[in-house]
Amino acid sequence: MSEGAVLHLKGRVLVGPDEVRDELWVVGGRVTFDRPAMARDATTVTGWALPGLVDAHCHVGLDAHGPVDDATSEKQALTDRDAGTLLIRDAGSPSDTRWIDDREDLPRIIRAGRHIARTKRYIRNYAHEIEPADLVAYVAREARRGDGWVKLVGDWIDRSTGDLEACWPRGAVEAAIAEAHRLGARVTAHCFAEDSLAPLVEAGIDCIEHATGLTEDTIPLFAERGVAIVPTLVNIATFPLLADGGEAKFPRWAEHMRRLHARRYDTVRAAYDAGVPVFAGTDAGGSLAHGLVAEEVVELTRAGLPAVAALSATTWGARDWLGRPGLTEGASADLVVYESDPREDVRVLAAPRRVVLRGEVVG
Repeated sequence: MSEGAVLHLKGRVLVGPDEVRDELWVVGGRVTFDRPAMARDATTVTGWALPGLVDAHCHVGLDAHGPVDDATSEKQALTDRDAGTLLIRDAGSPSDTRWIDDREDLPRIIRAGRHIARTKRYIRNYAHEIEPADLVAYVAREARRGDGWVKLVGDWIDRSTGDLEACWPRGAVEAAIAEAHRLGARVTAHCFAEDSLAPLVEAGIDCIEHATGLTEDTIPLFAERGVAIVPTLVNIATFPLLADGGEAKFPRWAEHMRRLHARRYDTVRAAYDAGVPVFAGTDAGGSLAHGLVAEEVVELTRAGLPAVAALSATTWGARDWLGRPGLTEGASADLVVYESDPREDVRVLAAPRRVVLRGEVVG
């Protein structure tokens, strides 16, 4: 669209889970519900519109081996954009992707800086690998580099025990989380296991990624403290294959991973039923492909979330949680248009008719 062009969306605009409009206009790249003076010259798009989708756990600038070049990062971001993901919470990346902020055709990114892990307790080339005495300093560093988030690795396989084990002593995480909060950043942590969860929540953490280790003992604690989870079910689906690959060397870990996988849907549904905030994230960018947000929403419904709740986990609710606007008067026109009502069948998210970013039709 040329400068000054107007876009007219007709059909059903899902402003919120309980608010539906018949039309909206895009003028100067921004949403308005008031008919503009130049309405007769508008380009019309019809269909069902949602705010641009959110992938709340994604890694642009990262692949299975570590940091990637800018061309690969661009391809990752474009793949997400074309799938309708227009807002990404980048949950840890070793690459500098700030240049993406200058590209009007690429999704908006909220960065958590680089992962912070215990020495030799995470995937090689991904994280700052440090010891507890340095945790506060590194959290402060990433809080200043990020966009309001810091990412810890809360547990990982301990080769001395052959199973998942928590990475940090309680005192270290309490001090680190307090420092992040002092600097205005929220903290999240990668956690697969059960035992790592309660100490992190009691230390004041804001979110847990994956959260496969939630139990009837820890779910009430999450609900009471308002700690969100991003289950990344499309990633958890890979657990059996990972277990098969590591069973010969770490049989306890392999069996543990299979148990976590087997109860993954029950875990997420129990958390949702208890009032724990649940958001959609794919964990794309490690060994997982980008562009899977629609599949993750389907997975949330398989776990038992109602369709509207699963949609909210990638639209209205996710944007509110991250402090970013949806389809409100004057907001940037970041939206996706579908052929039919996604509330009736969330699988339509896999086939966007139009993708509009910053008021421009980009897909």
